[in-house]
Amino acid sequence: MSMKYKVNVRKTDEGYAVWVPGLPGCWSQGKTEAEALANIKDAIQAYLETVEDLSKDKGTHYVEVG
Repeated sequence: MSMKYKVNVRKTDEGYAVWVPGLPGCWSQGKTEAEALANIKDAIQAYLETVEDLSKDKGTHYVEVG
């Protein structure tokens, strides 16, 4: 299943910083804006996999919003 995440991008002295306001601590960077956006996709995937691993066997539930 594909999901869309809103990201913020800021030009820095080193290139571009990008982060996901809805996923605290999920950020990346790149020399170009395109590179930063490609890198944040990997960061989001790793973030979600980590959350899934940390919540195994914790009595979690899924709810549908919308």
